[in-house]
Amino acid sequence: MLLKKNAKLVLEDGSVFYGCSFASEKSVSGEIVFSTGMVGYPESLTDPSYKGQILCLTYPLIGNYGVPSDEKDQFNLKKHFESNKIHIQGLVISDYSFEHSHWNAKKSLAEWLKENDIPGIFDVDTRELTKKIREKGAMLGKIIINDKDVKLYNPNKDDLVKQVTIKNPVTYGKESKKIILIDCGVKNNIIRNLLKRKLTVIRVPYDYDFFKFDFDGIVVSNGPGDPKMCKKTIANIRKAIDKEIPIFGICLGNQLLALSAGADTYKLKYGHRSQNQPCLLKDTKRCFITTQNHGFAVDTDTLPSGWKPLFTNINDYTNEGIKHKTKPFFSSQFHPEATPGPADTEFLFDDFVKMMKNKNE
Repeated sequence: MLLKKNAKLVLEDGSVFYGCSFASEKSVSGEIVFSTGMVGYPESLTDPSYKGQILCLTYPLIGNYGVPSDEKDQFNLKKHFESNKIHIQGLVISDYSFEHSHWNAKKSLAEWLKENDIPGIFDVDTRELTKKIREKGAMLGKIIINDKDVKLYNPNKDDLVKQVTIKNPVTYGKESKKIILIDCGVKNNIIRNLLKRKLTVIRVPYDYDFFKFDFDGIVVSNGPGDPKMCKKTIANIRKAIDKEIPIFGICLGNQLLALSAGADTYKLKYGHRSQNQPCLLKDTKRCFITTQNHGFAVDTDTLPSGWKPLFTNINDYTNEGIKHKTKPFFSSQFHPEATPGPADTEFLFDDFVKMMKNKNE
């Protein structure tokens, strides 16, 4: 097949990567990030934590198993996706498989991207692009198709959580134990894991005053962008800490819990976005293989008295979770609802349920 290189990826440092458009022919801009993993693009593209980002997938062949259907599970959540739509700005890959084959596939990746008006570019040297990001850090960039230029856009200056949070509270389940789920861009499998543990989940917007509800604990979800943008969320979590309400933070929720406790966060050089990040449980030799998607981290040197790290990333020794030494608050920077191990860290949901039970006895 003769490929027409009608698209290019332009980085803020002036670097240009030429390729071919295979999806929506719309030029876009955002922060360029990369993610490792052989599979999982339907889940990654619908992860709200990628809001504002142009995603480069490092695995060389993408699209070979197509895209599954929109079917719902027993909880009325989309079974194969992490939210109701694609959240990335654009997709960058090396080789696109024009022929897909999987028993569950309903359409091709290209068809799905076109339906959602998301551009994609392939035949790009993603290895060279990834090396550049690793050396220089995450950069702004733009996908330009058919020479239709756009201005550079820095998503980190926006309140991205506001763009992905739910608009009004929604309740799932009718169990006796009730939890508040602060939706900062929550993934469907977090909701699913909570419902499987016989909890009523009251899902609220990230800036919502949820203390009007009767509940037993709080889960703070994952989400995109700089956690310091979520000022109302931080204030509400701080209030919950003062009341000693059990709290479990996930991903962005780890950073928001730390900020609420009085610690600080910082932007990582290029972030952790992969299915194979090793994390060590503090004070043990137990290591878990985790899935992650975050560009910011907790500065453990700033944790106040009474708090301590819970997990540590063995690749770069950054923080992967915190906990209070005596009170019912803990968090994980990685995604315990994900299945890289395949479900090695789901026990954190059980720990949260036990923590609520112990607190309320």
